[in-house]
Amino acid sequence: MNSLRNRLAAILILAIVSVVALATLAASRALTPPQPERALGPIAEQLTILARLARENRGAALSAGLDLRAEPAVGDQRSRLSQHLTEQLRAKGLATTAIVTRTENPPALIASIDLGAQGWLVSAFPDLRPPPGGWKIFAGWLVLITLGAGVVSIYAAMRVTGPLRLLEGAAQRIGADGTLPLLPETGPAETRATARALNQLSARLTSAMDSRMRLVAAAGHDLRTPMTRMRLRAEFIEDDEERAKWLSDLEELDTIADSAIRLVREEVNRDRQEPVRLDHLLREIAEELASLSQKVSVTSLAPVRVEAGPLALKRALRNLIANAATHGGGATILLEDAGGAARLVISDAGPGIPEALIEQVFEPFFRVDIARRKTVPGAGLGLAIAKEIIERFGGSIAISNRTPQGLNQIVTLPLA
Repeated sequence: MNSLRNRLAAILILAIVSVVALATLAASRALTPPQPERALGPIAEQLTILARLARENRGAALSAGLDLRAEPAVGDQRSRLSQHLTEQLRAKGLATTAIVTRTENPPALIASIDLGAQGWLVSAFPDLRPPPGGWKIFAGWLVLITLGAGVVSIYAAMRVTGPLRLLEGAAQRIGADGTLPLLPETGPAETRATARALNQLSARLTSAMDSRMRLVAAAGHDLRTPMTRMRLRAEFIEDDEERAKWLSDLEELDTIADSAIRLVREEVNRDRQEPVRLDHLLREIAEELASLSQKVSVTSLAPVRVEAGPLALKRALRNLIANAATHGGGATILLEDAGGAARLVISDAGPGIPEALIEQVFEPFFRVDIARRKTVPGAGLGLAIAKEIIERFGGSIAISNRTPQGLNQIVTLPLA
């Protein structure tokens, strides 16, 4: 009931059923038979004529087919109707007593008019009650109206909320690069207009992303030429200490430019995906980093397969493990099968990240402490590149602080 479609359908059903119920109630009130004292007037007048005929000429009354008896009709006496009929007969000038009875077989009402010495005039009496089972008919009528209103309301609600469902589906299909898939421009006018607007937005986003990538790639590439000239000039600085500072700064600039170009390549290039044994890949990365004197240990590696590009995934995981080994004093790797997904936990025992900054760790060139830039290797793009690659393969990455210290990098990838 929380969705707009369900709420709209419920409102339409309630409105339709309420209107029909009120209309039916008004119609039933309008068609209600009149009060007995009003309806009995014409009946009493006819019975008065017949009773006078029977009193004045019994033979003619019998010849006319009137039912004259010595006793009133047998049955369940209806006292209220009997009283009303007696009053109406007296109002017509016939001072007598009337008895209305109901018979069960067949079910009918019988009026008996006291003729004095001539006996009783017995005549059929119209039943003024509504037909039996009226409430059941009314309930069935409401059920049919409710079912019909429900079908119409649900259909109307689905048509009205069609563009909203289109928006929701498009939002769920946004790619890791922030672009939207092409939507078919079909259906009602509102849905077509929504799909057209989303497609235009997707085209603009794609164009903006391409422009940004070209700008970053061009800037990284163009920086290399002046940096090369500056490096050559730095070689002629006579002061060894000053020359070392210049060369260190140029090396950092070169690393930043190279990392920016790699980030662009990761977002632009799409290598072929195939099943990859993640445990084998992690063991290979651990052995490679260990050979470079980095402290990396493996606790448990579950044998799982994921669908990914082998080279890109290796770059992403190597960035994460190297980040833990460099900044956290060593990396510990744990891989487990989390039921439909591979869950990789990379832990370290470093100082961690302040909670206020932990949401910014995936931003390009992010540094927890700017003052440590020169003492800590890297350009601050490793996590950004890793996140882009992992999300491209349908996975996710999260970072959290450990207790009492350290950091957990948790990667989740769907199993192949």
